Amino acid sequence: MANDTSAINFVKRLIESDPQKTFKVLESLSAENAADIIKSLSISDSIKCLENIQPRYGAAIMEDLDCDYAASIIHKLTPQQTANMFRFFSGDNKKKFLKFINIELSIKIGEILNYPTESAGRIMQPDFLSFRSDIRVREVINKLRNLAKSHVPTSYCYVVDHEKKLIGILNMRDLIISDLNQFIEDIMKKDVIRVSPFADREQLIAIFGEKHYLGIPVVDEDDRLIGVVNTKDLIESTEEEASEDIQILFGASSEERVYSPLGFKIRKRLPWLYINLLTAFLAGAVVAVFEGMISKVAVLAVFLPIIAGQGGNAGTQSLSVILRALVMREIKPVAAYKAVLVETTANMVNGLGIGIVTAGVAWAWKGNPYLGLIVGIAMFVNMTVAGLAGAFIPLTMKKMGFDPAHSSGIFLTTITDVVGFFSFLGLAWLFLGKLI
Repeated sequence: MANDTSAINFVKRLIESDPQKTFKVLESLSAENAADIIKSLSISDSIKCLENIQPRYGAAIMEDLDCDYAASIIHKLTPQQTANMFRFFSGDNKKKFLKFINIELSIKIGEILNYPTESAGRIMQPDFLSFRSDIRVREVINKLRNLAKSHVPTSYCYVVDHEKKLIGILNMRDLIISDLNQFIEDIMKKDVIRVSPFADREQLIAIFGEKHYLGIPVVDEDDRLIGVVNTKDLIESTEEEASEDIQILFGASSEERVYSPLGFKIRKRLPWLYINLLTAFLAGAVVAVFEGMISKVAVLAVFLPIIAGQGGNAGTQSLSVILRALVMREIKPVAAYKAVLVETTANMVNGLGIGIVTAGVAWAWKGNPYLGLIVGIAMFVNMTVAGLAGAFIPLTMKKMGFDPAHSSGIFLTTITDVVGFFSFLGLAWLFLGKLI
């Protein structure tokens, strides 16, 4: 890959025409091959590639670069971007890279990494525009003109006092239409929504969703302005978390990627597969209780996967809706029971419809109305319980302080399999005389 001139030239052209697509191309490669391409680019082009790339993947690329070259790139990235990559470095590589970067940057990285993983402090940008309240509009506009070619965000200007405490905010429109001799304290908005660096991502999403701001100021315990959370950074952080949750939900590690080492993949997946195996034996134990009956009425075995599968599908629908609602903070703790009730009711109605159809098919196929009745009732019961479990499990895990994405799928599958098998085979046992 390192000698593949056509690939390198393609990336260079893509950087010039559409930098946003470049990181997607690199992420389709292994970290080793992507690093080979990065080495062949100029520092400025390398930065364009890495500043938009997923932090975990960027860290993997950095670890394949020479320390000197990697350090030269790191010094050009924002402290926030560097800190996001640093948290995915191994312990040895963290120590190695810290030797090649300056003390000021090391301190900033340490400060950022001290904040909780999903907090405002982790995703805020330390670069922002702030002005003292006692200067005039003319001075602000002149300053903005001087900064026009820089990368400092200019959606809002924040107003601070002599202690750098946040006291107001200016938007560009108000600034442009104001008299040049006015003091900015006369035109600033004083009612400023602000957050602590420890505010969690769900709180930020709720504020952005309600207010439609482009940025939210972050202040310390003394109300001093220390950073700004932008919508772009929040969206990227949320997308990364969502992709991790999807992997976790299905039993893969959040750290795993397509080209992760084979040993890493096995080590991360195997424990969850053992847990799945244990729950599968639990469901199998239910079937074993009715083994003698199944040997007499073999047709029962045909409907077992149908009932369990439909229950699993229905439960997954409820689970996905509740997980999204938790991320978006749409569910208030005092009203959580309503979400459970709605999902249970929806699945109850769906279970009734699916149960009637399944009962009709079973009756028409085997010519036994009792078989149809048993299949229909079992389907109704399992889908109703699936809706209840799909909503109740993530809400309970959230209340207990666990990540709802972890283990929810395993618990849900176990419940739908056990309830589906037991309700179906239990009813069949009650009506055994009508089935033989």
